[in-house]
Amino acid sequence: MKPLKEFTIPFVGLKIGKHLFEYKIEQAFFEHFEYEEFNGVNINVNVVLEKKATLLELHFEVSGWVNVNCDVTNEPFNQIIENEFDLVVNFGDEFNDEYIDILIVPHGTYEISIEQYIYELIVLAVPTKRIHPGVEDGTLDSDILKKLEELSPRLKEDKEKEDIDPRWNTLKKLLTDK
Repeated sequence: MKPLKEFTIPFVGLKIGKHLFEYKIEQAFFEHFEYEEFNGVNINVNVVLEKKATLLELHFEVSGWVNVNCDVTNEPFNQIIENEFDLVVNFGDEFNDEYIDILIVPHGTYEISIEQYIYELIVLAVPTKRIHPGVEDGTLDSDILKKLEELSPRLKEDKEKEDIDPRWNTLKKLLTDK
């Protein structure tokens, strides 16, 4: 997979200090990764790169929404996304990305690609169970919800009240009269 150029930061010409990079993520970004879980995307990413004498510190902030299908009703809705991540880029003899928040790049590297970190931040910010807000507060009117309500098992107490022969109620009174 060819890296996206707009997510490559050439840090060699930057002065020591903090630098802000802003990105607008849309559906085409996820098509590059062949990720098809989202119907639509509108996310803002702010990356603060702090260049120091011997290392780089990156702070990622992700906010916006992704349009996904509800796991209960399959209705599309906008899921709010917010996430943060800190990454330390250090210099060493060879490339090493074994650690979650530390990246070691070879001496002489003059740029860093951050597209994979942005992709993972967004995908991991989406809850594993996606439920439409209308399902939770009861405002969504859906045929699927009506069918689920119709087919759901009733509570045991409700069923017992309907199935009890009224003659048994008088016998139960004998047990409690002791």
